[in-house]
Order: sequence, then structure tokens, then C-alpha cells
Amino acid sequence: MTQTPTAHTPAQGQARVQFTVPAQHPMVTVLGSGDSLLRVIEKAFPGADIHVRGNEISAVGDATEVALVSRVFDEMMLVLRTGQPMTEDAVERSIAMLKASESGESDGQETPAQVLTQNILSSRGRTIRPKTLNQKRYVDAIDKHTIVFGIGPAGTGKTYLAMAKAVQALQSKQVNRIILTRPAVEAGERLGFLPGTLYEKIDPYLRPLYDALHDMLDPDSIPRLMAAGTIEVAPLAYMRGRTLNDAFIILDEAQNTSPEQMKMFLTRLGFDSKIVITGDVTQVDLPDGTKSGLRQVQDILEGVDDVHFSRLSSHDVVRHKLVGRIVDAYEKYDSRHGTENGTHKGGRNRSGHKGK
Repeated sequence: MTQTPTAHTPAQGQARVQFTVPAQHPMVTVLGSGDSLLRVIEKAFPGADIHVRGNEISAVGDATEVALVSRVFDEMMLVLRTGQPMTEDAVERSIAMLKASESGESDGQETPAQVLTQNILSSRGRTIRPKTLNQKRYVDAIDKHTIVFGIGPAGTGKTYLAMAKAVQALQSKQVNRIILTRPAVEAGERLGFLPGTLYEKIDPYLRPLYDALHDMLDPDSIPRLMAAGTIEVAPLAYMRGRTLNDAFIILDEAQNTSPEQMKMFLTRLGFDSKIVITGDVTQVDLPDGTKSGLRQVQDILEGVDDVHFSRLSSHDVVRHKLVGRIVDAYEKYDSRHGTENGTHKGGRNRSGHKGK
């Protein structure tokens, strides 16, 4: 937006900005269907009075809020110029980033447009992109470092973004294979009592990894790639004794590794390989007396060269908005009651074992 003189002079202490939407952008792409995007902006900035006339948008009110409204529309236009549509969620996240930068909570090095237009992988008619600043920094860290830990609650895209980077690396021939692994830890049922062969018992633990692969690759090609060893999905126990060269390796649900398993996995790293380890330290399903390798490794490897820890929070949840509120509610409950994941420390967790 640009400052413009007008016949309607703002009251003392107030400011006014006006912005002209270029003709190539229909107003519905800026305001949203039924003005849905405009309503998001108005709700976020109650101290600014926003008016639309034709392709002219003006805002009058508190100087700080009006300046932020101006920046929101500027960022929206930068995104729209790439051909990417704006959604209510994208506008809300843009506003959150700008407010965090304004308040000093964020260093403001990356703009909302830079975050929302960074393409990771295009597949089957859709493009995978980071949706929050922490997600962008997580993705950038994967590019820059050999070992990256993505630690955060459910729904923050830790595994999904890592999978997208793995597929991107395979397609661009940065690596020759992808290895996806998870610890097969029971959350309520013991493997030995589940029906079927060993593969059938293990398969449910690996199913989320298969589901993500199906989002990113032609489903018909996945069996062929797996048969050739180009993509391997296996329990963590299958990694023991191996050296993994020229591979993109993802360890998911790493909070359910023991310290010994974590060390074993990290030392599988071979030449020209990259490791991404993801997990949520608030959801540990290990038996009583077993420490989480993901919790311990943060104290051991923090500050080690070429190892990076990316920490995501409820603000980075990209599932239903209610998921973020649920994560926040549990954190508040735990802080008030001295509990962990909603249960008393030392009490029983959802797997029937004592909590850690």
C-alpha cells in the first residue's frame, strides 16, 4: 500500500493508507469469495477501518495496525503474482508472521510471501510448500545440514515435509535411494498378540509412511521402486549393522527409540547421505524404565557441527485448527497440574505403562 492524501483526513493519531489492486488480479482473489479473506483481515485488525471501492482498498485507524494492514495486502499481492491462490489459512498465517515480526518475537528475516511461495515438490497436480516460518526454516535446515531433528507436536508437518524433501532429492538425483524407518513400539497392544505374519504385524506402524508416499509419487510406481530397493520402508531394528550410503534416511516417531537405538541409528550414516529424525517428545510409548532417545540426544548433540535441531510448536500445526488448540490446552493443563501429556508423571500412560 502507499500513503495517499485524501479528502477525509484521519483523526489525530490515526493514519490512512490506500492501495490499488492491479487490473490483472480480479478482486475476488484479493478479498476472497463472499469477502472471506477481507473478514479475516478485519477481525485481526479491529483498530483499522477497511473500505473497498472498485479496485481501491483503503484503511484508516491506529497507525501501527494500518501499517500492518498495508503489509498484509502487499504480501498477498506478491503471493498472487506467482499464480498461487490465497486462502483464509494463508492470510491468517501471514498476519501471524507479520505481527510476530512487529512485536520482536520473530527476527523477520523471511517475509510471509517467501514462506508461502517456497515450492518443495510438485506432484499429481498439487504443490507441497511450507505453511509457517518454522516449517520453512526446518526445510531450509534439511538443505543445509547432514543431520536434522524435527521436534514438535502432531500436525506440524515434521514427517510430511521431510518425506517431500526426500522425494525431491531422489528425483533430482542427489541420492540414489530413500530409507524410511520407525521403531515398532506398541501403543496398547503387543506385537506378539497381533494376528498375521511378522510383516503384517509391523505394517500398521509403517502405514503413515506409505500414505505420505502415495501423496507424493505415482502409486503405480511405488511397488516398482520398493522392489528395486530405491525406496525402503522398514522397522528401525532392520537398520542394525548397516552403513547407509548415498541415501536420504528418515527416522519417524523417534521419541519411541531408546538411547541405544538412537545411537545405533545415527551411526548408520554413510557417505553422501542425509538423515532427518522426527518426533514428539510429549507422546512417548516406551515401556516403564526406558528413557526416550530423542529426549536424551538433544543434550548430547546440541551444538555439534552439521547437526541441527528444528523445534516446531502448536503455532505450526497445519491440520484442523482445533488440533492446535488441543495441543495448547494439554500444555496449559500440564503446566498447571505438574503432569505430562495429561497424565501424572510416574502414573499410567495410554499404553498401560508408567509415564516417563
